[in-house]
Amino acid sequence: MPDSPEVVNAKATLRATLLVGRAVRSPAARAAAATALAAALAERLADAAVVAGYVPTAEEPGAGRLPGALPGRLLLPVVPARGRELSWAEHDGRLVPGRFGLREPAGPRLPPGALAAADVVVVPALAVAADGTRLGRGGGYYDRALAHARAGATLVAVVFDEELVDRLPAGPHDRRVTAVVTPSAGWRQLD
Repeated sequence: MPDSPEVVNAKATLRATLLVGRAVRSPAARAAAATALAAALAERLADAAVVAGYVPTAEEPGAGRLPGALPGRLLLPVVPARGRELSWAEHDGRLVPGRFGLREPAGPRLPPGALAAADVVVVPALAVAADGTRLGRGGGYYDRALAHARAGATLVAVVFDEELVDRLPAGPHDRRVTAVVTPSAGWRQLD
């Protein structure tokens, strides 16, 4: 079921505002945030056997520090040439250019269901609400991907401090996260 026009418009307005906020953040502020986020994730996930993560763009929280801070066997997403369902690949340290200017692992591709092996799934977000509602970029890639996460897996979003908010608009297909990491507060379990 698609989002109502009201939810679509509310999400679009929020995305535009949040993306401007990210674009004007100084390189020094991004670097400091990335260091804090990487430390919080590395500490909290030290015992995780399989982690699914992502490679942040220059404006995203964690840029330059993730996925290097993520422990264990690390799965990274691969955006398909067509369609909107992520596949995965094990990270061996090599990254290559992918769709939409994203960086992705160079290794053999795994099917969407490979995400079920992950104990923890670290996901990008533009904002996260206290109830776990996550606002992404609008393509639905992670909402589709999280349908493959195993029951009981920790789903954690990474955002800048001001992107942890009280409420966000949500549609019936939106998948909630169970935790959030911010530069100042570190790891926080959500309702």
